[in-house]
Amino acid sequence: MDNFGIFKEYREKYPTFLYKSYTCKLEDDLEIEYQFEIPGLCEFHPQIKIKKDTIRINPNPSYVEYLVFQIGLIELISYVKCTCSPHIQIEAGYISEEQIKFLKKLYFNGLGEFLYTNGISISEDELFHITCTREKEVLEPISYEGKGNLICIGGGKDSCVTLELLKNEENNSCLIINPKHPSLSCAVIAGYHDQDIIKVERILDRTIVKRNEEGFLNGHTPLSSVIAFISYLCAYLLGKKNIVLSNESSANQSTVMGTNINHQYSKTFEFENDFRAYMDENLHLDIHYFSLLRGLSEYNIAKLFSHYRIYHPVFRSCNLGSKTEEWKWCCNCSKCLFIYIILSPFLTKEERIKIFGEDLYQREDLLETFKEILGYTENKPFECVGTYEEARLAVSECIEKEETGYLLDYYRKHYPLELDKKEIIKYNEENNLGDYYNKIVKEELSHYGE
Repeated sequence: MDNFGIFKEYREKYPTFLYKSYTCKLEDDLEIEYQFEIPGLCEFHPQIKIKKDTIRINPNPSYVEYLVFQIGLIELISYVKCTCSPHIQIEAGYISEEQIKFLKKLYFNGLGEFLYTNGISISEDELFHITCTREKEVLEPISYEGKGNLICIGGGKDSCVTLELLKNEENNSCLIINPKHPSLSCAVIAGYHDQDIIKVERILDRTIVKRNEEGFLNGHTPLSSVIAFISYLCAYLLGKKNIVLSNESSANQSTVMGTNINHQYSKTFEFENDFRAYMDENLHLDIHYFSLLRGLSEYNIAKLFSHYRIYHPVFRSCNLGSKTEEWKWCCNCSKCLFIYIILSPFLTKEERIKIFGEDLYQREDLLETFKEILGYTENKPFECVGTYEEARLAVSECIEKEETGYLLDYYRKHYPLELDKKEIIKYNEENNLGDYYNKIVKEELSHYGE
């Protein structure tokens, strides 16, 4: 049976997914646990732990509870996908019809890659029917005046650029979910001390792994949307005014040509706007969520990052390598190859080899991945990579500098050079930065010239 057949079978066999409850305890840490259930199959109990010293204000318990409940609405995506039960019943708290519209859109678009790779064709309206069993609850308005920035750090080049752009700002803290050496090292290099690095442990219920091993549906989920909701809770507990992401304008490009299917949906400007509106409408707190790099392409970010050499030995963007203790560049995936490509106009071959350990332009076995990144196949890789146009520009500039290598020679033989960078380096004014932060980014970009 194909995956679409399995999808239909599981939806019929397991018609309901329950978001039953959550617990929230403040002892040594703030410990959160969710209870999800697929009746007739199993329960899931994912957890989140936030260090107690994260709390810098006297938070309103109702607001903390509400934010914890909201995180669960997004956490459940990782579990409901195994059966795609058509009815999601919310028992842990109240949600309005407008909130249901937001969730249906996020679930559908956030699972776009999952549906596509599993061969599942279904509309947004049909995918999930969401109901709520609780009576309406009203949060009483509170006085809140945030200060400073909460900077979300992943350990890649983008968050390093954000750290550098905001290094002269006051009241900054970093947020790292499931910290590993690269992300912690980047924060330390940027000058942050332990008390300014907020560490969150997100614990997956391993029952979902067992279900996947048994043949239940599996695939990509919108992790960045989970991070968005967790970061909002942390920003409130810290008394912060801004949540600062490092998502670039390139994230808006679809992964599958001619569709809205995007591996990076929850990093897009569309999601950013939807999330801001959702939180403003439901919480009315003076907390602003935006990406500092939204005005920049991956090409421009790589140009800036090439000058921040102190981060070059420690940054990592490889998801496969992150699964090893050393968190190495695996040098076999589309993410490694894209980062190698986008840095290549700005770093010498020797500098790139020092970072990656080898010259990826010499890798014949990466030819198909190379063509995917450049847009010469049906789809982009299902990874966080930039646009076709900027990848082609980076490769073309290397060829113009008379660099050689198997992949460069292949490009030279089969495709035209694309050296027009006018649109790629153009600053995207469609962002949520405001005048103050736009000025910071533009001045840094101008400092290093075209």
